[in-house]
Amino acid sequence: MALEKRNPACHADAGHHHSPALPPDHRYQVVALVLQGGGALGAYQAGVYQGLAEARLHPNWVAGISIGALNAAVIAGNPPEKRADRLEQFWHTISRQPLLPPSPHNLLDDRHALPPALQGWLNGLEAWRALIEGQNGFFVPRSPLHAPPGGTASFYDTSPLKSTLERLVDFDRLNDSNEMRVSVGAVNVKSGNFVYFDNTQQRLRPEHFMASGALPPGFPAVEIDGERYWDGGMVSNTPLQQVLTARPRKHSLVFQVDLWNARGALPEDLSTVALRQKDIQFSSRTRMITGYMQESQQFRQMLREVLELVPAERRDAPAYRRAEEQACDRVFNVLHLIYQDKPSEGHYKDYQFSARTMREHWTCGLADIRRTLAHPEWLNMPSPEQPFVSHDVHKPRQA
Repeated sequence: MALEKRNPACHADAGHHHSPALPPDHRYQVVALVLQGGGALGAYQAGVYQGLAEARLHPNWVAGISIGALNAAVIAGNPPEKRADRLEQFWHTISRQPLLPPSPHNLLDDRHALPPALQGWLNGLEAWRALIEGQNGFFVPRSPLHAPPGGTASFYDTSPLKSTLERLVDFDRLNDSNEMRVSVGAVNVKSGNFVYFDNTQQRLRPEHFMASGALPPGFPAVEIDGERYWDGGMVSNTPLQQVLTARPRKHSLVFQVDLWNARGALPEDLSTVALRQKDIQFSSRTRMITGYMQESQQFRQMLREVLELVPAERRDAPAYRRAEEQACDRVFNVLHLIYQDKPSEGHYKDYQFSARTMREHWTCGLADIRRTLAHPEWLNMPSPEQPFVSHDVHKPRQA
């Protein structure tokens, strides 16, 4: 694939891995890909998916918020052998400016390293261009002379995104929940309630994915069945909890791909304050969720073991039945990947859509999933004694 170029800004690449495919006798009922929101950073998730496809690890559930929802649409709306190529087409489409020619910055090969200060200046220029010009096949600035219809006030028009999704996504395939379950989150503008659109409950259209990424005031609310919705990241930027708490509970292997890092250095100026603010706000405390779920599942397992001590003649008691509903012997394995910032990135990193930066993000995602899958033992089913486990190649480095 053209995007697979060695990027010195990323971690060491572990090479191609074809061995981690799950064995035929594995007992995972769910293999989920969970995609956080993060705008232009979302190309990292596309790189992660390419690595999963290389390793023949195909999810049967993909859940996303914002840009994660758009990646989810492209993945679920194509057959496995075409998904990586369609993701590449999607990111090539939206990483082009619609008006002026490409910047010289985009014409440089990734192997030509630039000084961090110059790279930072060029990144800022590319982000400024996105604000002024919009992004091809994604969003365009509204004319100040054009008053948008009620409920859709915004700086940009996202109608080009609908055409892009319709071109790259087979919505008949996407809505086949037997092939893959799809869940995307959004916020009802009037009620403020967070909702999930799910292909096991309704037919999903381009508007459901556009709604999940309709971050105000940049993007307009999207109307669905008479209600208007904004970006799900306003309430929760990761659908991880939705996957882990789904009923009925099932043995689950979850690839959680985050674009914002809750951990970071103390900011030293206003620019880094803005960057740190976004990281904290949109990370949605993924590790806190996994910690809570780990404790909950250990409790459910312990409750199940205690219930086995109850004599058979007492198991019709209402208290036993209520406890039985809460007990669970299912196991959960979460592999956590987090995009790691580069020194030249600023607070505009989520709307810096240049082609060069897109390639860098993609390559980082590919390198990180290869490093993760270099630990095939991490794919093993957790034991009943430890029913919830998580793994993260970045965690030791950050400890």
